[in-house]
Amino acid sequence: MDKVAVILAAGLGTRMKSNLPKVLHPLAGRPMLTHLIDTCASMFTRVVVVSSGDPAVAAAAAPHQIVVQAERTGTASAAKAALPYFGTGLVTIIYGDNPLISSRTFGHLAAALGDQRCRLGILATRPPDPGMFGRVVSEHGLAERIVEFVDATPEERKITLCNVGGFTGAATDMARWLSLIDNRNSKSEFYLTDIVSIARDEGANVGIVEAEWTECLGINSRSELARAERVLQSRLREALLDSGVTMTAPDTVFLAWDTKIETDVVIEPNVVIGPGVTIAAGTRIRAFSYLEGCVVSRGAVIGPYARIRPGSHIGEDAHVGNFVELKATALGNGAKANHLTYLGDSEIGAHTNIGAGTITCNYDGVAKHRTTIGSNVFIGSDVALVAPVSVGDRVIVAAGSVITENIDADSMAIARSRQVVKQGRGMKPRPLKDSV
Repeated sequence: MDKVAVILAAGLGTRMKSNLPKVLHPLAGRPMLTHLIDTCASMFTRVVVVSSGDPAVAAAAAPHQIVVQAERTGTASAAKAALPYFGTGLVTIIYGDNPLISSRTFGHLAAALGDQRCRLGILATRPPDPGMFGRVVSEHGLAERIVEFVDATPEERKITLCNVGGFTGAATDMARWLSLIDNRNSKSEFYLTDIVSIARDEGANVGIVEAEWTECLGINSRSELARAERVLQSRLREALLDSGVTMTAPDTVFLAWDTKIETDVVIEPNVVIGPGVTIAAGTRIRAFSYLEGCVVSRGAVIGPYARIRPGSHIGEDAHVGNFVELKATALGNGAKANHLTYLGDSEIGAHTNIGAGTITCNYDGVAKHRTTIGSNVFIGSDVALVAPVSVGDRVIVAAGSVITENIDADSMAIARSRQVVKQGRGMKPRPLKDSV
């Protein structure tokens, strides 16, 4: 039996106060919509409903089936736009601003149709503060209707079981029920939630899947986005701790959705790991470091206060020290850049030492150029390497040099002005002033 997930992503998201569509705001480094699409991947064919004015949302949802909601007249009209793609099996309709729902919960939602001969399953939760949530009116464990907060009576507002916005049923049932929804309510909108009372009017049982509150954090504002980020970061940290990673202050470490870290890695406080990072076993990431788009090999030490930018590869047992920045740079096995250094668009050989204050001058104002440094090289402090330039193996570059030409292997390079000493030209003694 085919299963289709219809993800509603056409909302304005005005409370976000942003030019970026709500469902594209990131969680752990990727859009909330993408989180939801990927969660549905193992169970559903995915159909995403977008607004005609949101090409960026359509691009983010590709290559999945895209449907355009011509007019924003409510969640039911958005769901109806996807009718041609309902298929003949089960249809699950979910809101695109609910990115934390697990695949396990989606499975329970589909399974609800087998319980008590239910023809519709709905997703609900009990938030700490029900606030403005729609309330699920139930009897004997089955849903009778969902009432929006603005339309609820004082007694209905006391109900703690709240609507999340997930609905599952047979495609034929869902299509028929959607066609019967009207807009007789305070907002004159077509509410998807009315599907419950319509199903009940037909005599259908409506099952309730009660999910954990932390899975059901719908996002409508920046504060709710931050709340969801906290929950997701907690999940990611717990998964790493369970896998054998040490974090001395987990709450201060921030991870990306695709972070890959092997066992016996130690992460010190106040570390930020952006998307595209892989860290091998036995590595230590020292405090206040920032990594993104890079690979860190076994036994390396990063930081404190290091920044590793995209395209960088840190070799085994290499050291990147305090206030060192790497961009699109390969640092060889056992190589060291321990202090106050910028290495951009570079390749550094094994066991090479980069002195404090060294920079690769990789940008000429128009284009980027590469610097290649061989193995077992010693680069003295305060050296500027003006790319494109190549330094051979076993070279010594004297401190304070500006290197503009290639250096052959087994050479020493000194590129600085000769020191001149003027005898007798030092500071002259000055008479002390009488104190007042």
